[in-house]
Amino acid sequence: MGFFSNILSKLGIKPAAPAAATPATPQANSAATPSAPVHIFSYSPTMAPAPASTIPSAPKPAAIPVVDVVTILDGLAKKNPEKLDWKVSIVDLLKLLDLDSSLAARKELATELGCPTAKIGGDYSEMNIWLQQTVLQKIADNGGNIPASLLHK
Repeated sequence: MGFFSNILSKLGIKPAAPAAATPATPQANSAATPSAPVHIFSYSPTMAPAPASTIPSAPKPAAIPVVDVVTILDGLAKKNPEKLDWKVSIVDLLKLLDLDSSLAARKELATELGCPTAKIGGDYSEMNIWLQQTVLQKIADNGGNIPASLLHK
């Protein structure tokens, strides 16, 4: 489980399922044995066509349940003896979720989320700003109700 998955878990959000891989189609002239059995259907004029209701349709995509992240984080902030502002600080957000907020942990999270290498190192304020914006966006992408004013596009 990655660092970002831990964030989602602490918020009660299940990560969005990755898109299913499209199976490769066998080549027409392939001499290899197909991996799935081939079904041959014969037609009989006495066979009635299947009713439309029995023909399977493509599954509908599952809706992502919305999690009230704002209420959760604001509630945690009220209970915390420190004055933590999760809306602007990645360190405060991680502390509220009782996750490691050390520089090493933030570097790990930044690497996991694809932070540009130039931002990881030296002046860490750029990495922290990037992380805060990216984490909030990814929480929203996974069903968290992050206000639009906190999302930077």
